[in-house]
Amino acid sequence: MIDKQWHSAADAVADITDGSSLAVGGFGLSGNPIALIEALLAQGTKDLSVVSNNCGVDDWGLGVLLGAQRIRKMTSSYVGENKEFERQFLSGELELELTPQGTLAEKLRAGGSGIAAFYTQTGVGTQVAEGGLPRRYNADGTVAVASPAKDVRTFAVDGEPREFVLEEAITTDFSLVHAAYGDRHGNLVFNKSARNFNPLAAMAGRVCIAQVERLVEPGELDPDSIHLPGVYVHRIVEVGADIPKRIERRTMSAVATAAEGA
Repeated sequence: MIDKQWHSAADAVADITDGSSLAVGGFGLSGNPIALIEALLAQGTKDLSVVSNNCGVDDWGLGVLLGAQRIRKMTSSYVGENKEFERQFLSGELELELTPQGTLAEKLRAGGSGIAAFYTQTGVGTQVAEGGLPRRYNADGTVAVASPAKDVRTFAVDGEPREFVLEEAITTDFSLVHAAYGDRHGNLVFNKSARNFNPLAAMAGRVCIAQVERLVEPGELDPDSIHLPGVYVHRIVEVGADIPKRIERRTMSAVATAAEGA
């Protein structure tokens, strides 16, 4: 029997070395593999190239690695909730490859599916296709590195010519993901919106490390309920259902606010 269980997050990430590339699941603060991120922070790994929808917030998610200046490059679609991200990017300390959200999802899925590249209409007529998006600044605010122009081709769709831009797939050395349930074969089940980018990130990593809230025996999970088959998962760590989960932005109604103040 293939047993992919590891007994600690620290052991599971121990061979992630300086300069490694990572695909990390999560959307906002939902579905962040925080135990694996904190284990990576504790072991001191640096110069990381990270692919994730966003970079957490200043003190949670990938933001803890960013705050410790362990990340060299981010490939993301949204970066608006992290002031330290803004500071590092504008000062030239951090490289950013800004990617449309759906394109980023497909780049990860394609990488995990063995597809080298694909054409999409997203980004045609913008700097995404034409190049020139700042990727890294100099300390004086000038652009040090800009995105290159991408191949644009015309295809007939429904009898009409349309332009499409070529996007290359993403694969990474490792991927870090969070799931609600998993078995020792690596099959994973995600909880509602925490599913988000986690299956796609898992697929893109040559070595996928999954933290799960509950680890069960093979055969306990309904095969029709499995969101990601174990073929994509190489290591699995049980972290417990009481692992901290942050709410990115709490919104309360006026009635609830008044009740709290009473």
